[in-house]
Amino acid sequence: MPHATGQYYKKVGFTSPSYRVYRVAGRTIRDRAARYFRGRLLDVGCGTKAKELLVGDLVDEYVGLDHEQTPHGLSNVDLIGTAYEIPEPDAAFDCILCTAVLEHLEEPQRALHESYRVLKPGGYALYTIPLFWHIHEEPRDFFRFTEYGCRYLFETAGFEVVEVLPMSGYWLTMATASAYHLRTILRGPTAVLARAAIAVIHAVAPALDRLDRRFNRNSVRWTWMYVVVGRKPGS
Repeated sequence: MPHATGQYYKKVGFTSPSYRVYRVAGRTIRDRAARYFRGRLLDVGCGTKAKELLVGDLVDEYVGLDHEQTPHGLSNVDLIGTAYEIPEPDAAFDCILCTAVLEHLEEPQRALHESYRVLKPGGYALYTIPLFWHIHEEPRDFFRFTEYGCRYLFETAGFEVVEVLPMSGYWLTMATASAYHLRTILRGPTAVLARAAIAVIHAVAPALDRLDRRFNRNSVRWTWMYVVVGRKPGS
């Protein structure tokens, strides 16, 4: 499919609390996928398969996996299964994408072992994993992960950890949390104030984040999300 990141970004408007992090995540996933993806890709927990707009042109086949009770529906799902039981043989995929799914699994380690099984030797798995994010899709929201927790999970599953990359620093993380909170407390006639405040947050937070990270390396300890790239040993 053609490169369609522009369509992907249009899915979230400027007054949405997730606008800025949505764009940061999209750029980061696209950049890392361009380095590591090829061949046949499995998207674990694909939902509506929106990430196909970001990386579909980098691979020969894009396969979306999700479970029967997914809240996003099955119209875009290619494989019905779970992160624990993927209905494919060993070494069936050249690369794996899994975005913001591990926190919703009771047994994330087991899920990573299953991804490792269906990945070809030498293949890459790209995951996004939250550290600071509000509770969502409850009650199926179980965990948050530090950089060291991410490394432990991947290495225990057998992966070589290639990268653990924080997607933001303090300001973008806290600004996004504030934007979500404003949307919950300002409703009805005051909703216009929330939208205006969220727009200001989106305009200011990235610059503060870049400035802060330039002078304060500890700022990345406050990231809302990590990108983790793991490689299955072999050629």
